[in-house]
Amino acid sequence: MSIGRKMWSEDDLIAFSRDRIERGSKSFAGAARFFSPGVRASAYMLYAWCRHCDDEIDGQELGFNTAGAAHSGCAATLARLRDKTADAVAGRASEPIFLALQTVVAKHAIPAKLPLDLLEGMAMDVRGMSHRTVEDTLLYSYHVAGCVGVMMAMIMGVTDRETLDRACDLGIAFQLTNIARDVAADASVGRVYLPGDWLAEAGVPEDKVGAPEHAGAVHGLTLRLLDEADRYYASAYYGIARLPVRSALAIAAARRVYSDIGNVVRERGVAGRGVRAKVSTARKRWNVVKAAADTIGAKSGGRLVGVPARDGLWSMES
Repeated sequence: MSIGRKMWSEDDLIAFSRDRIERGSKSFAGAARFFSPGVRASAYMLYAWCRHCDDEIDGQELGFNTAGAAHSGCAATLARLRDKTADAVAGRASEPIFLALQTVVAKHAIPAKLPLDLLEGMAMDVRGMSHRTVEDTLLYSYHVAGCVGVMMAMIMGVTDRETLDRACDLGIAFQLTNIARDVAADASVGRVYLPGDWLAEAGVPEDKVGAPEHAGAVHGLTLRLLDEADRYYASAYYGIARLPVRSALAIAAARRVYSDIGNVVRERGVAGRGVRAKVSTARKRWNVVKAAADTIGAKSGGRLVGVPARDGLWSMES
């Protein structure tokens, strides 16, 4: 593996990816400490690529705005990312961030479709996709988060479809929570992810989601979306049993902490509009304790034997 004159060993790529994650995704870096060293290394490399693509589309560097932000979302950037990602999954990468992805997909037999699905999610934003129904919002959530959940599960050694579906559910739940948390911020830049038919039912024009006169109605729809997220969090619980213990604890903790963001949104009510919901350090610690209990419960409850079906939940294509 090389770029210019430098030869990149796997250890080099791990260190490079870890540095980028620790500077640009501190929450993920903290959660990654629960993983075993091998899973953690692959997770660093996968998330560094995800972070890079997201930053390129949004005109940022490690999650922070840069002078190039005026070019955010341009089709040329997306096309370049697709080409380099396709080269990586085909074993032809030359830059370290794509060499890292190449290493991960080869090591864990991750299908090319999955990283390309993530880029399609970014393309949905570039195109200004309209979220007319909750199914549109769920499809978008798969593309920007659910497919990452599937790739992470494969890094943890998961191969069966049932558990991969549960991993996808968790990614979708995360994204629905993100949408609920960021309704006002997204509306301020012209992005609306709440289903259009929900807005119509509530009498809220799509271009007025951030207007004060609709705050109560929009909050009601936000709560409705959080209820939808809870269905996916509940389903994701039943995948924990199939994970190695350390991975199970890490995922259970992420599930608890992220779902608690939704609880903060609920607790703040309409008065919290426009203020980004965060989970306090004390609550995070308590959620980790509850995650340990979740892990024990899932493991002792059996390996997906007699668990509820995923009836009515969005599913990946067969």
